[in-house]
Amino acid sequence: MNEMKEMIAAVTACKGADFELQPLKIRQPQGDEVLVKVIATGMCHTDLIVRDQYYPVPLPAVLGHEGAGIIEAIGPNVTDLQVGDHVVLTYGYCGKCTQCNTGNPAYCAEFFGRNFSGADLEGHSAICTHDHAVVHDHFFAQSSFATHALSRENNTVKVTKDVPIELLGPLGCGIQTGAGACINALKVTPASSFVTWGAGAVGLSALLAAKVCGAAIIIAVDIVESRLELAKQLGATHVINSKTQDPVAAIKEITGGGINFALESTGRPEILKQGIDALGILGKIAVVGAPPLGTTAQFDVNDLLLGGKTILGVVEGSGSPKKFIPELVTLYQQGKFPFDQLVKFYAFDDINQAAIDSQIGVTLKPIIKIG
Repeated sequence: MNEMKEMIAAVTACKGADFELQPLKIRQPQGDEVLVKVIATGMCHTDLIVRDQYYPVPLPAVLGHEGAGIIEAIGPNVTDLQVGDHVVLTYGYCGKCTQCNTGNPAYCAEFFGRNFSGADLEGHSAICTHDHAVVHDHFFAQSSFATHALSRENNTVKVTKDVPIELLGPLGCGIQTGAGACINALKVTPASSFVTWGAGAVGLSALLAAKVCGAAIIIAVDIVESRLELAKQLGATHVINSKTQDPVAAIKEITGGGINFALESTGRPEILKQGIDALGILGKIAVVGAPPLGTTAQFDVNDLLLGGKTILGVVEGSGSPKKFIPELVTLYQQGKFPFDQLVKFYAFDDINQAAIDSQIGVTLKPIIKIG
């Protein structure tokens, strides 16, 4: 067995349990793997729904999938990364299937196994307790709620050292998802109209991207006034509190008939129906919100048909992370994508408070400072 390295990780022991910091061991990188000293990791809605077992990831496990840090060691087959590189960790993909080979790694044929199985494809874990008990890992090919994480070269994205590395982790999932849904999937056009259903971190990332794309009407729908106020500060031309207004009627009035592009990030079927209803002719809605497996939604088929409307399922922003994440960093450096206004930092010891604040909406995007 390879030499094992000491580490501290936040372990999810069972369904709904608090994260518990524990001393563990992690093996050295093999093949095309890299070992990353994690500086900070974003907390995403997916971490929490897996903790609560909406998705059946085996527990106990180390979650965390928006890691950022510095490469500490590389496997013998790594070619384009080196020790000392600043990197953002993103989702796992095979790099060989039809989808990966056509620039669509988020739809990899092995996506679920590589991101949610709790082990590598052979069923092995890279981490264990000091008495050699298995702790499930390889969550999104990283498990980065830890001082160290193993990832593969293809899901380890080198970034500039000119931007604080502790800020960049959320680009690996949540921020990339919202921005990419606009830029890569919907392909929002100049002078068009855009609405985000939900003004959380993903929705507001999409809002920022819609502004980059040149949308003329940008609408945010939510029930939390502080989020709507932030949306206005970030570039929303209109905000709608759906507790006090009929959002479909309001959108149709603002746009003169219906919206061109929309993002649904709440994961609630009734909101998706409203989103479809509010589309104009040939309108498109991207669905990124993840409800429990098996959730169904209803809509008027003839409205969809006669309006030429499009419903797009979007995973991880539908882009190539090796290309898209550095592009988002460049936009941030140019002041065009100020996603730093969405985040709040927490100490590693405060990871459970970060989860609470995220769930009740006090914090849009927690980042756990680890290194």
